[in-house]
Amino acid sequence: MADSVSKGDAIAFRLGAHHLTERLGEGGLLDAAGRCGVQNSPPGSGLLALHARVRNLTQEQVAGAVAEEKSLLQTWCMRGSPFYFPVSDAPVFTTGVLPPTEKAMRHLVPGVEQALDKLDMTLTETVGLAGAEIGGVLSGRRLAINGLGAEIAARIARRLPKRQRDIWEEQGPYAPGQPLGEGVVHFCVRILALQRVVCFAPRAGNTAPFVLVDEWLGHPIPDTDPDLARAELLRRYLRCYGPSTRGGFAAWAGIHAVDTGPWWRLVEDELTQVEFGGTSWILTEDLDALRSALMPKGVRLLPARDPYTQMRDRETIVDKKYHPEVWKTVGEPGTVLAGGEIIGTWRPRKSGRKLTITIKTFGSLPDRDKKSLHCEAEQVAPLRDASSVDVGFDTY
Repeated sequence: MADSVSKGDAIAFRLGAHHLTERLGEGGLLDAAGRCGVQNSPPGSGLLALHARVRNLTQEQVAGAVAEEKSLLQTWCMRGSPFYFPVSDAPVFTTGVLPPTEKAMRHLVPGVEQALDKLDMTLTETVGLAGAEIGGVLSGRRLAINGLGAEIAARIARRLPKRQRDIWEEQGPYAPGQPLGEGVVHFCVRILALQRVVCFAPRAGNTAPFVLVDEWLGHPIPDTDPDLARAELLRRYLRCYGPSTRGGFAAWAGIHAVDTGPWWRLVEDELTQVEFGGTSWILTEDLDALRSALMPKGVRLLPARDPYTQMRDRETIVDKKYHPEVWKTVGEPGTVLAGGEIIGTWRPRKSGRKLTITIKTFGSLPDRDKKSLHCEAEQVAPLRDASSVDVGFDTY
């Protein structure tokens, strides 16, 4: 019979894996980002997530790692979302995420199927067409997705037979006035990001411009055996979210559970079955760490879509009755971590150089935790370009 894992052990293990038990030293930026990637949507959330894991982290350090040292990369990744991860780990978070089949690729970018069927084209075919044109469009430039998509779509249109070109240029279902083909190209760019063709340059105002990876880094991301990259991606998932299941991994990666075979079969002999809300799996080499992990004592202000709150077994960390408050479809708040528990949510509001943080908890909060959260808020303020901060407390 498989060993049973308690909720407390699983939480302590995951917090340690996410570097939320104790912050890394000031040189720990790349280690924190490389654990399981750090989502950066909404914009700025990645900086707050890294700050929760790295001592005395500043905006300048993250900006320098991206734009000057080129040691940190931002591109579309799991679930089609923008992520930070170390350049040295790029194969894991690009090749390792990219599904090997047409069907699974379509699952990764849901919404494109109807347009492709109307065009009588495959996703593989359209990605190939976009990939053939993107160098001529983007070389030496930085373009946001709308401009990039429009130019690539116009070039592809000229290569299509009349019947397909007419459908390509008619208005599509994705945005008012947007041709169908241009919308399809937007989906293709997500796949091209995983093919290591494009990535994000630093934001310019409210836009996130794309650049060619080879030009941005000054060298291509090395080719890696897809099996090696997929196996390592699944290992990193299980180290941060184990014990878990195929379904949990699929939801985190952005694929369907039926598509997990090309990842799961590669590490099956490295896994141990345990009971945790049903049959789950953990890396065998992590069993000792799972059984010996200790709960942290400090507090953290985690941003919306922090890596820790991206686990799929949400009832492990938040009572189900509070799920609608924590995981909103629009306007998701940050979460408050204290003593290893998610004890509430927080929202920032900025006026001029003053930041106001409202913390709303699921129950009463000891004065010592309020004091610690004030200290955390004071560290968050400069990350939001604020010179002062006020903290208010409320309860649900």
